[in-house]
Amino acid sequence: MSAIGFIGLGQMGMPMALNLLKGGHSLKVFDINEAAIQQLVTQGATAAVSPADAALDAEFVVTMLPNGTLVKNVLFGENSVVSALNKDALVIDMSTIHPHETDALIQAMSDKGFAMMEAPVGRTSEHAVRGELLIMAGGTKSQIERAQPLFDCMGSETIDAGGAGKGIRVKIINNYMSIALNALSAEAATLAEAIGLDWDTAMKVMSGTPAGKGHFTTTWPGKVLAGDLSPVFMIDLAHKDLGIALELANQVHVPMPCGAASRELYSAARASGRGRQDWTAILEQLRVTSGLTAKVK
Repeated sequence: MSAIGFIGLGQMGMPMALNLLKGGHSLKVFDINEAAIQQLVTQGATAAVSPADAALDAEFVVTMLPNGTLVKNVLFGENSVVSALNKDALVIDMSTIHPHETDALIQAMSDKGFAMMEAPVGRTSEHAVRGELLIMAGGTKSQIERAQPLFDCMGSETIDAGGAGKGIRVKIINNYMSIALNALSAEAATLAEAIGLDWDTAMKVMSGTPAGKGHFTTTWPGKVLAGDLSPVFMIDLAHKDLGIALELANQVHVPMPCGAASRELYSAARASGRGRQDWTAILEQLRVTSGLTAKVK
């Protein structure tokens, strides 16, 4: 079992640290919240008085902090991790921060002769309690293999994201989509209620279509991702139906900002001559607009 310095005992960090203890690892823990430290001490952890103290003699240092500034301060600030870290240790940042901050921190650690990877987590605090997090590991193959016993304590699935900085990138994309979809779903649910639609009926229909299942696994694989934009549902028709929904929402006084923004993308696709292409061509439209090389003609 490993000696671990664990820094950051918040809503996610606390259960993650507890599961490392349950897995038989030795933990020295630090947080600005003294009560959180003491809670871990009662479970068998050792209290650290600073990030440096947490890193002293550690084989791994895990950081789980609210933002990139705090991660940087813990690693390089006063009484920092690097001031006490063994050159053979591996630092694992499991925070959700800006990918460019992750890149800079990994490079700065490397410049000082230290190894660092990132491994942000997916799912919720309830999954963290049960040790069922999704771990998106960004590092070398050897780093991920070395850290896997720790990941196995905290999560039920580890995904090799493809190298340093890729774990946090896929985490941000996943969160972006989930958070934006939450708002779009709220618009749809509110409109359904406003026009007198039974919720059970709405949920039954949406859960069986791309509305609830998502396009990544339903419409895209057989069309745009396969290089086929022959229409099964045309951009023109999607634009028309979206317009009907927005007009209806306006009539019943339901604001639909996500839907309105989406119509602009469909309008741009039509203006680009894609009106009779499959609605999955929205992906190709946005890719080309963003300056990426066209994949499908």
